[in-house]
Amino acid sequence: MTKRSRPWGHNDPINQPTTRELHPDTVSVRGGLIRSGFAETSEALFLTSGFSYDSAEQAEQAFMETEEHYLYSRFSNPTVAMFEERLALIEGAEAALATGTGMAAMFASLASFVEAGDRVVASPAMFSSCYVVLTEILPKWGVQVEIVSANTEEAWTNALAKPVKAVFIETPSNPLMEIVDIALVAKLTHQAGGILIVDNVMASPVLQKPLELGADVVMYSATKHMDGQGRVLGGAVVGSKQYINEVLKPFTRHTGPSLSPFNAWVLTKSLETMSMRVNKMADTAFEVAAALEGSKGVARVVHPFLDSHSDSALAKKQMLKGGTTLAIQLDADKAKTFAFMNALEVIDISNNLGDSRSLITHPASSTHRRLGTETQLKMGITESTLRLSVGLEHPGDLITDLKLALEHL
Repeated sequence: MTKRSRPWGHNDPINQPTTRELHPDTVSVRGGLIRSGFAETSEALFLTSGFSYDSAEQAEQAFMETEEHYLYSRFSNPTVAMFEERLALIEGAEAALATGTGMAAMFASLASFVEAGDRVVASPAMFSSCYVVLTEILPKWGVQVEIVSANTEEAWTNALAKPVKAVFIETPSNPLMEIVDIALVAKLTHQAGGILIVDNVMASPVLQKPLELGADVVMYSATKHMDGQGRVLGGAVVGSKQYINEVLKPFTRHTGPSLSPFNAWVLTKSLETMSMRVNKMADTAFEVAAALEGSKGVARVVHPFLDSHSDSALAKKQMLKGGTTLAIQLDADKAKTFAFMNALEVIDISNNLGDSRSLITHPASSTHRRLGTETQLKMGITESTLRLSVGLEHPGDLITDLKLALEHL
């Protein structure tokens, strides 16, 4: 085989993309494919830390970026590049950058962009680690962070009446499925001179497209629906080429939150089935939520597409389906809530979500424990709040499992 002095990729005739516009489901299987000289059908795994050069001069040119060549897998890697390109195509973004975890993606999306003296505004409900980054870590660097007092148009308008560098929102929120009006907040953010970053983990790119609603940047924990089978960790940030290449890449190149090629390969293969899995899980989640609502022992069921959700109209406007996750608030104390969880035979107790297996967790003592009772209550999290991530099991089996467990109350 002839030695090649450039990375294998889209310049090869075998990799030329079609000129036709393809459906995201087709892109999920074929987008961003890089084939080696062996013309393999399945994506290759480039499990290598570094790359060699034909000459010292070529190495110099590669580092000067006057010649296209992979340098080091902390910077870029062919397998990681395939995942990034495919995700960007699915999302409808100009570019994407993968990271080792979802929190690495969240942190990098902000830390690469803000500096001392900047003002950041964030939605009132979110995943606990995101809250810690915003309220504890960034302020140490001199960044002013304001958590919006309430998820209302008035509160958002007041918070964004002053200049802002970035706005971070999570919608639907974890764990109580709060819905933020992306188009409204995007408009207010841009008027205030900032960029809008959306944590789209709970919806996934299958059910919600924040960029189409005015967002500038979208971040993911790829561990969730993208892998969605409990195997590997990963994260990703998507946005404009200018933001990804000029803001994010210089930061990640030197701080090193890189995604391993193996995890990238697993995630790339998982994207092929993401749409089928997420749609099936979302359908089942709604069926389970509807079946639980009004059940004895259940004080409240929270799902964005239930009519009982205060923002169901907004959710239906900006999401294709209500997501794969719901919140359950029991009419019980902590001990009985734990007894309910322990009585489940099909659903696993686990703090992950977006998985092919249904998983339930108690946020107050697990995912959001770090925040303390006062902050938990501000987010609506009580000792009887449960988060249920619905998987691929038959909905009848899940409903029966939950109904039988309710008898323990």
